[in-house]
Amino acid sequence: MTSNEINEILKKHKIWLTSNGKNVGQIELAADLSYSKIVGADLRCASLNNSNLTHAKLSYTNLKGAELVFCNLEWAELCYTNLERVNLSFSNLKNADLRYANLSQADLKRAVLQSANLRGADLRYADLSETDLRGADLSDTNLGGADLSNADLRGVNLRDVDLSRPNLNRTILPESTFIILGEKYFISIYGDYVRVGCEVHSANEWRQFSKQDIIDMGDDWLKFYPRLLDIIDFYCGKGERPEWLKAQNNDL
Repeated sequence: MTSNEINEILKKHKIWLTSNGKNVGQIELAADLSYSKIVGADLRCASLNNSNLTHAKLSYTNLKGAELVFCNLEWAELCYTNLERVNLSFSNLKNADLRYANLSQADLKRAVLQSANLRGADLRYADLSETDLRGADLSDTNLGGADLSNADLRGVNLRDVDLSRPNLNRTILPESTFIILGEKYFISIYGDYVRVGCEVHSANEWRQFSKQDIIDMGDDWLKFYPRLLDIIDFYCGKGERPEWLKAQNNDL
């Protein structure tokens, strides 16, 4: 599809949006839009099911409520794009650039997001069930309330990912990743990094904190800290306790 044809379709869609759906012109396409440049466009509620959008440039575009089922978006640029409540189920987003995109409440069920860049993306309450996220970058994403049941997260760097709020039922986690429930705080371990609530430190760093450091973390942390070190020893290998804690134990 040529750029002139795309511009004409966008104009008609804008008229449809302005008329609150009373006029004709809503985008309803199943087209080859590969390598197209549609940056900053208003594509709210557009229907693009089964379209080919490989390598398409869609950054800063508003696709809120759009239908993109079974689309091919491999290598597409979607950074800072509004994809709120968009339907991307069964779509191919392999290697797509989704940095800082708004994907809140999006339907991504069974989508392929292998090696996609989702750094800083908003995925609150998104349906990521059965999604292939192998090798994706989820750094600093917001997964609050997201459904990751049966999703495949192998190869994902979870160091800066808060896993305390998404649904992780039968999620395939990366190697050496552990979720510890039933403790005072939610604990997740990824390799040598341990997240306790909002605190993220390496196992070695956790073992070297001063008494004041622990007090500054909040109420009841002094009581919880020895238990945390036991958990770290179990999952990451036994290590030394700080001298102040050893002295405190000797005084008991």
